[in-house]
Amino acid sequence: MSNGPQAGWPGLWAAALQIVALRRAGQVGGAWARPLHGLDESGGELFALYEPLVCRAPQSPPWVIAHLGQSLDGFIATHNGDSRFVTGSQDLDHMHRLRALCDAVIVGAGTAAIDDPLLTTRRVPGTNPTRVVLDPMQRVPLAARVLQDRAAPTLWLCDERCHDPAVAARVAARVLAVPGLTAADGVFDAQVVRRVLVAQGLRVLFVEGGGVTVSRFLAQGLLDRLHVALAPVLIGEGRRGVRLPASSTMADCLRPGGRIVRLGDDVLWDFDLSASPGRSEGTGRAVDVRRTM
Repeated sequence: MSNGPQAGWPGLWAAALQIVALRRAGQVGGAWARPLHGLDESGGELFALYEPLVCRAPQSPPWVIAHLGQSLDGFIATHNGDSRFVTGSQDLDHMHRLRALCDAVIVGAGTAAIDDPLLTTRRVPGTNPTRVVLDPMQRVPLAARVLQDRAAPTLWLCDERCHDPAVAARVAARVLAVPGLTAADGVFDAQVVRRVLVAQGLRVLFVEGGGVTVSRFLAQGLLDRLHVALAPVLIGEGRRGVRLPASSTMADCLRPGGRIVRLGDDVLWDFDLSASPGRSEGTGRAVDVRRTM
């Protein structure tokens, strides 16, 4: 699978994009066609990987997927934040496909400030999603490309208490000052984030990073799917990926059901969290996800 999907994949991807376009327009696009006989092995695996994102009705419940690319020893970046690139080109293509299939792509303030990402679909065919910068303290540099380049609709979410109208006037992004975005523990409330984005008509959400942001969504039981790509590299010390409250015993640790997809030299774990006993259905409360699945 080192060369990625080949036979039959371009036509299937084009069909997927058409269905997603209909969903975003509020129309039912029907089921994704299943011409698996025209796909090679890698194409068939990717078909199964993206099918949950494609086959969603416009008014189906909000759906959230997250992705992290990390080293074998669990780091998503070096100690000084360099993450270009932990994983290889096929995983990068995969992330761009997730962007194309989702209504919005979300990154935290640290990722926006350090990586200065574009968050577009430039590596694959597909329309750019709405870009969401989750920045409660409004500390991302104003020169960040995602705030200025107008390549796609962009929402800059900050806590209402930290909103500065003068700063908002200097960026191309739309600033949303959100009441209660920051919880009592000083960290953003993922329930509030999801609620705000759904109110904007964004129902299929992709949390791209970083580790703190993905971990917060996971800890609050808001992830339906988690993709973790493991690269054959050892960083030694750096920035951790997923962080959850400490468990005393292995029996208390989260063991989600999942499967493996090879992406070149990387190994992608596709974890299905939709049936997790710790999953929240929008109750507004934090949940303990340290369960044996």
